[in-house]
Amino acid sequence: MAPRNQPTARQVRLGTELRRLRESAGLKAREVAALLSSTSAQMSQVEAGLAGASEERVRRLAAHYACDDGALIEALVAMATDRTQGWWEEYRGVLPPVFLDVAETEHHGTFLREVVTSHVPGMLQTPDYARAVFGYMVPELPESELNPRVEHRMRRRSVLERAVPIPYETIIHEAALRIMVSDRRTAQAQLLELLRAIERGHATVRVIPFTHQGFAGAGIEMMYVGGPLPRLDTVLRDAPHGTAFIDAESQLARFRALLHKVGKSALDPVGSRDFIHRLTKEL
Repeated sequence: MAPRNQPTARQVRLGTELRRLRESAGLKAREVAALLSSTSAQMSQVEAGLAGASEERVRRLAAHYACDDGALIEALVAMATDRTQGWWEEYRGVLPPVFLDVAETEHHGTFLREVVTSHVPGMLQTPDYARAVFGYMVPELPESELNPRVEHRMRRRSVLERAVPIPYETIIHEAALRIMVSDRRTAQAQLLELLRAIERGHATVRVIPFTHQGFAGAGIEMMYVGGPLPRLDTVLRDAPHGTAFIDAESQLARFRALLHKVGKSALDPVGSRDFIHRLTKEL
């Protein structure tokens, strides 16, 4: 089978986890290849996400690596055998691959926790708000590029609206609520949409007011996506050339601690709802 030209973030993650298991076992790729009657090149492709791995191969690799974590093995088998063709596939070739990777990662998440300080969370944006954000790019995007981005952002919300919605909590700094990315009408409509999301139970929203002391994390924006096991969690962060997918265990521990720290500065959900309601009156 020919190598994949452009593996998804989920496929790359499977390969990364298999490589980590091999390295923990103290084995080299060529040694494992010999055990499987394979080649070092084929092993490298699997570990880079460029080639798939069957359920049988994942289980054989886990056995060779002396992995006795049954939950981890089952989670990796699920990743290897998943054939989900989600709505995001409609945008393949239309939007950059990272847009599809973000949607797929959210779809498979067990929970979502987000911290934003400059914009309302993309998951809860109105079409007009999202259009203003994407439309601010330089050079400006043509409608043929702008419209799919807005549509994609709106469809990401499907994880909050399905029969069994994914638990989603966001911490929003007051600055993000007050910045008018467009006009006053758009700003007020966006705040009202946040209140509707809260009322429908689609999101737990917590606000960090300007007046709260001790918050120095203006640069800590992230989406923390829970995996089937904490080891398989993922952090999404904006990077100069797109979204960075962070999954090293030490980094995951760091971001869990940061989430806890940021949460100490935020109002509780009821206080946050009342805060947003008062802000809509000011507009």
